[in-house]
Amino acid sequence: MKLLIVEDDAKTRAYLKQGLTEQGFVVDVAANGVDGSHLARTEDFDLVVLDVMMPGMDGWAVLEELRRSKEIPVLFLTARDKVEDRVRGLELGADDYLVKPFAFSELVARIRTLLKRGKTREPDVLHLADMEVDLLRRKVTRSGQRIDLTGKEFALLSLLLRRQGEVLSRTMIAAQVWDMNFDSDTNVVEVAVRRLRAKIDDEFEPKLIHTLRGMGYVMEVRES
Repeated sequence: MKLLIVEDDAKTRAYLKQGLTEQGFVVDVAANGVDGSHLARTEDFDLVVLDVMMPGMDGWAVLEELRRSKEIPVLFLTARDKVEDRVRGLELGADDYLVKPFAFSELVARIRTLLKRGKTREPDVLHLADMEVDLLRRKVTRSGQRIDLTGKEFALLSLLLRRQGEVLSRTMIAAQVWDMNFDSDTNVVEVAVRRLRAKIDDEFEPKLIHTLRGMGYVMEVRES
């Protein structure tokens, strides 16, 4: 598998190239967005690891340009850690978003997961049972009925739906949606899940959000 690393920091670039090469990947690197965009569009790579903050041409622009011609998987690896940045990256067409500082083992795991999925992008509209979620227009319906959500509720729903069938811990949800380290004395996740359930589950069947005590939450359709 051939990877492209687009990263302007020399130490990080060298660290990534060495580490990923040792994991068995063939790795090319680019030190800026202009060179990275050219390589990504003109050569064959299985995946691109892309920084956001780079001089000349930032990662947002690189991704927008790349998406006009290719569907290659792109993983943002960046210090831009706000929820708004993650949402922007995904809406532009990124397949994953990992914040620096990061665990190298997690980066490798995410890369392998994306490579297993192949070179297909996540669709802009997701479905589960009678629910439809338009990620770009931020529109949610169940049984054709429009459901209005707050920004955090939409982020929570999008996370659960993208990872449907997977149990997500409160710690993971708090980190992804609120960009916070989970505090056991804080019930922000439980409150948000309860409010989301009231809007998308209480008046509809089947129920889509399920609680696994001591483990977290999962979105799926269960047989009655």
